[in-house]
Amino acid sequence: MIQHRGPISGIAAWQDRYVATAGYDNQVICWAQDTGESLSRSLHDHLANQCTFSPDGRYLLTSSSDYTARMWTVPDLRLVAVFDDQEDDVEMSVFHPSKELIATASRDHRVRAYDFTGRLVRTFTGHTADVISVEWAKDADELISSSDDGTIKRWSLETGELLSDLDMNGVETDTIAISASGVIFAGNDDGQIIVVDSGSREVLPAHDAGIKRLVLDNSRGLLVSLSYDRTMRLWDVSRPRPEPVNTTALPDDVWPRSCAFAGGSRLVFATFGATYRGYDYASRVWDSAPVPATGGVNAVLPEPAAVLTVGDAGTVRRDGAHVADTGSLCNFLTPLGGLVLTGGQLGKVFDALTGRELYQHRSPLNCGAVFEHDGAPHAVVGAYTGEGLVFRLTADGALQHVTDLPLHTNAVKGVAVSGDVIFSVAADSSATWYRASTLEMIATVEEAHDKIANGCAGLGDGWFASVSRDLKLRVWDPDGKVTTLETPHTHSIKCVAASQDGRLIATGSYNGRVAVHDRETGTWSSVQRPTAAGISALAYDPRQKAFLAASYDGQVYPFG
Repeated sequence: MIQHRGPISGIAAWQDRYVATAGYDNQVICWAQDTGESLSRSLHDHLANQCTFSPDGRYLLTSSSDYTARMWTVPDLRLVAVFDDQEDDVEMSVFHPSKELIATASRDHRVRAYDFTGRLVRTFTGHTADVISVEWAKDADELISSSDDGTIKRWSLETGELLSDLDMNGVETDTIAISASGVIFAGNDDGQIIVVDSGSREVLPAHDAGIKRLVLDNSRGLLVSLSYDRTMRLWDVSRPRPEPVNTTALPDDVWPRSCAFAGGSRLVFATFGATYRGYDYASRVWDSAPVPATGGVNAVLPEPAAVLTVGDAGTVRRDGAHVADTGSLCNFLTPLGGLVLTGGQLGKVFDALTGRELYQHRSPLNCGAVFEHDGAPHAVVGAYTGEGLVFRLTADGALQHVTDLPLHTNAVKGVAVSGDVIFSVAADSSATWYRASTLEMIATVEEAHDKIANGCAGLGDGWFASVSRDLKLRVWDPDGKVTTLETPHTHSIKCVAASQDGRLIATGSYNGRVAVHDRETGTWSSVQRPTAAGISALAYDPRQKAFLAASYDGQVYPFG
């Protein structure tokens, strides 16, 4: 049976016949909705982010980090057209409701329109940050887009001009939906749904963390909101003011990145596993069948005599042998005394060595680092909602939550310690320094990177390295001054690590390339591509005197 080998990031359904899924394994799969059987699959050259069916169900449109959108026949997924003018990841693409046109939203800050042959019809320029969402206005040749620049813009297909520009008060708005009557629903990083109707604006407090996806079914008058607070809410939008009609916690394997209305009263959801999961909103019952786990590795930790890993399934392994289970995707491994902290989408901190839950936070967790404070071992864990959760290892080996540091106003993507300094980077491109001995802020640079920052590493003596989607390696001195270095990478750099002496800096990208920079010689001493899958994490192994690259394909590759 055809299944995904990495998390499912996008999902779509057409009537009661088909479901399509797009995954971090580059795969696009078409499924029979009545049986759940996989019918066909196709491949992008990089992560497949989202997918959507044409209104008549004849075609499937997919969006990918290979900088393309692609159109396929349904159900056999035969390639019809490639839309390839983008210069960065395509986060979303949509069909025109009645014409043979599609539109794309790209992280190159632009919206584009194409015809079905792949010919570029129009490019819309004006956003100043990544464009995450795009929709066609109903019964009008106009496009509406949302961006990380905190605006929603309306564009004319005929002229390419900007028709209106809505300031969302600087809050990132990842997702929009447009009703048949032209009402705009926007979900933002503060967990609010903004309803824009004929110039008026209403703010609905909806979730306790950022809203990652809104899905509207005009025919049913229903709107779904998905949040990193790990809840789904269903809204009746057939009335002047949206009314909540259903709220449910998400199963541990559901990724609140995408869902779709399917046949009857059924919703289908993206997961961290090999298949999707369904929910009946009339009976309020989730599918009970288990979702098969995938083997992707998201974190690697060299031990004195072995290598520890954890990934999409939340399974902790030592040299491939099962150690413990956490129940959901985990992103980091941070040793603290006799514990190894891990966590991820559930917002829970676990001991990776036992699977025991130690702490519950309100949003997913991304990264961790250890430091000394008041003579005791501490750890800081970075959260999607911007906090750095500070924990103390007690004398009896327990974990005690001390405080939350306001590191950023956006998702913390990396945290590192060097000397007496805690350094962190965030999805909004910022960098922040804290004093480890006092837990006081030293400085913040709002635009430390040109695009989303993805990771950082300590180099010793107050020096740090950071990497970003802008394909640069940045080295920060103890005074916060930065040296920006070009890299051999052609796709977004996901992770960074350093040798024990801080001389060698390893970088890994989403297209499977790894590269090592030698600070002493100023050269890139090693450039390899051990896998076509993305590099998810890096670590230096003193035992092997080599770096270890964890990959979404489930393998760990030594290099140096």
